Amino acid sequence: MSQATPDRPVLDVWCELQCPDCHTAMEDLTALRARYGDSLEIRLRHFPLEKHPHAHAAAQAAEEAAAQGQLWPYVEAVLSRTGELRRRGTEFLVAVAGELGLDAEELDTALVDGRHILIVDADQAEGQAIGVTGTPTYVIGGERLDGGVSQKGLRERIQQIVDEWLENTG
Repeated sequence: MSQATPDRPVLDVWCELQCPDCHTAMEDLTALRARYGDSLEIRLRHFPLEKHPHAHAAAQAAEEAAAQGQLWPYVEAVLSRTGELRRRGTEFLVAVAGELGLDAEELDTALVDGRHILIVDADQAEGQAIGVTGTPTYVIGGERLDGGVSQKGLRERIQQIVDEWLENTG
C-alpha cells in the first residue's frame, strides 16, 4: 500500500476516467490540494473498469497528458464530460488534448502504439492486489478508503491522516 515519502505523505487515488464518481471525487482532491499544497503528494493510479469500454484508452491518454506536463488538467477535463467520452471514445480523448493545447497528434499516436499500456496495467494489477474493487479508492498511510459506494467522510479521514503525519514529522 501507499507509503509516505521521507518528506511528505502520499495519497494514491485509484480512479478511472469514465467513472462519474471519480468526477465527484475531483472536488475533494481540489480541496486537498488547496489545503496542503506541496505538503501532500497526490498520485493518480489507474483502475479501468470493464463496464466502461473507453476507460483503458482514457488511462493511457492521461499518461500521455502527464508526459506532456498536463496530467491533472487533462484528467479534470475528461472527468467533467464522462458522457461525451462514452459516446465518442478515443476521438473525444484526442479532442480534449487539443482543447488543452497538448500535442493531440502525439496523444493519438500514443493510443495507437500503446506506449503507456504497461503503466496502466501495472496500476490495475497493484490495485487488484491490494483489494481495490471500484473507483474512486484512496490509499494513504497504509489505509484503503473506498469511495465507490460513498465518498461521505473520506476527505475528512484523509485530512486526519495527513494532519497526524505532518504533526509527527514536522
